[in-house]
Amino acid sequence: MAAILSVSGSPSPTSRTTRLLRHVDDRLRRQGHEVTLLEVRTLPADALLGADLRHPAITAVADLFAQADGVVIGTPVYKAAYSGLLKSLLDLLPQYALTGKTVLPLATGGSQAHVLAIDYALRPVLTSMGASHIVSGWFTLDRDIAREDGVPAVASPTAKAAVDGVTDQFSAALNGRVGALAATG
Repeated sequence: MAAILSVSGSPSPTSRTTRLLRHVDDRLRRQGHEVTLLEVRTLPADALLGADLRHPAITAVADLFAQADGVVIGTPVYKAAYSGLLKSLLDLLPQYALTGKTVLPLATGGSQAHVLAIDYALRPVLTSMGASHIVSGWFTLDRDIAREDGVPAVASPTAKAAVDGVTDQFSAALNGRVGALAATG
């Protein structure tokens, strides 16, 4: 199966975005994929904000991207765009860090007014970084994600069905890509 990097671009330690990603990660693991977690907020701020490309944490993250077959990118939406924290990381990665990768973009926010943030803000950046296949992303309202431990991360049955659907599309795309590489390799 595929190696997946799951990236949370939320600055919050109690992030709904991260809870959504953990739901997706669990589903992908049950489908046989290997998932590596990355919370951008845990990276050294001085390396991110100082654009220190040689910092060991930044080079380690670049290696994680290079080793992944697929990348799940989750972000809260702030002012109609993805998080500045995520932007600072993407800016430090090599220009074509997503070349040959299948990508699943996910976003969370408090209002339906932000539903197009994936298509208008995030997707162009992912494309410019060389992503070979960006599957349909999904925007989930904050109110549909539970904050408490011990309850399902995606509390709304409708939201859960939608998130599970895009996750399954991502998994199928990865399976096709990995199978094709094995056949040619």
